[in-house]
Amino acid sequence: MIKGLIKKDLYNLSSYKSSLIIMILFCGIAIIGTKAINYASIIICTIVGMISLSTFSYDEIAKSNKYILTLPTDRKEIIKAKYILAIGATILGGILGLLITIIVVNVMNYLRPEDIINIDYEGLIVSTIGGMWGISLIQSIQIPSIYKWGAEKGRIQMFILLFILVAVVIGIGFLIMKANFNIDIKAINSFMNKFGIMILVALMIIMYYISYNISYKIYKNKEE
Repeated sequence: MIKGLIKKDLYNLSSYKSSLIIMILFCGIAIIGTKAINYASIIICTIVGMISLSTFSYDEIAKSNKYILTLPTDRKEIIKAKYILAIGATILGGILGLLITIIVVNVMNYLRPEDIINIDYEGLIVSTIGGMWGISLIQSIQIPSIYKWGAEKGRIQMFILLFILVAVVIGIGFLIMKANFNIDIKAINSFMNKFGIMILVALMIIMYYISYNISYKIYKNKEE
């Protein structure tokens, strides 16, 4: 049944296909044209990852969950299908971001040999993983918010929560600066170069796991 639920969401998203391709190519070329190539994969990953969340609006407008719950399925499978789609979109966005960035840069280098753009592949991969982590954070906050308050109110609550998180991080950074802590930047950079990707991937898994359980608890007790 999960496979059928995912197919339903992919069918709904098919209307985005043409506009998504144009948007990705435009953003990729525009950003790479400024030589800020590491940002291209982040933007592309974000676009693809966020598209998956629009399926909630389709379901809410069509009230499809009421019909789905009359079929031989349960709420846990509905939740699982949404998270599989979200995680899949994040991974696909990261892969597309990497590939499109590399392809566009090489094409531009071929067309403009006098203005070569050098690719730092290691930096590009780290930026892409960072973008995937960012979109997974948004998804992990927004999906439970949507199940709790609905598609529109859920987005508002998600932005409020993100604003609070950003404010807390900035506040902690400000306090650290005021406290004049001696921070070994080189040691931090060395640590992140060795373990940064593993840490981000581990955090993504943890965030999705916590988010899934929160969503299930909310939806399990919700009347359709």
